[in-house]
Amino acid sequence: MTGFRIGWTVAPKKMTEVMTNVQGQITTTTSVILQAAAEGAMTGLQSATESLRMTLENNRNVMMQELSSFTGVKVTKPNGTYYCLPDFRAYTNNSVELADFLLNKARVVTVPGKEFGMEGHLRLSYAGTVKDVTEGIARIRWALDPNAPSDIYIGDKKIVRDWM
Repeated sequence: MTGFRIGWTVAPKKMTEVMTNVQGQITTTTSVILQAAAEGAMTGLQSATESLRMTLENNRNVMMQELSSFTGVKVTKPNGTYYCLPDFRAYTNNSVELADFLLNKARVVTVPGKEFGMEGHLRLSYAGTVKDVTEGIARIRWALDPNAPSDIYIGDKKIVRDWM
């Protein structure tokens, strides 16, 4: 249950013991409200879950399509999350600097791949809307691709690229 920091696992007993030990060091008691929410998620109607799964799958496919048309970016299609970790090493090997650059110039929030042992990559989420996904990739392309137009609208504000 994303954001609730509650979940469950099916694993061998030894693995569960190790996972319990780690979990015990990084979180504390789960509130009664979250426990009830988790029970409801497990035993309640599942139609919302399937609808969300289909939305995320569509968003993932849009993200893959947008990234595949981006020169120099390589990405492997994720199979079970709402993030991808495209390889931006054609532009820079420093994912921290790239994430800061995209935040400041294109107003796109990313997470440096360095945090996941994947320097030169960025973690991008496709959990928003299709519009969010396409606009985010368009902004990244505008900020990095020297062949992209020199200006872009972010909201109602026209921004001119002055760093290339």
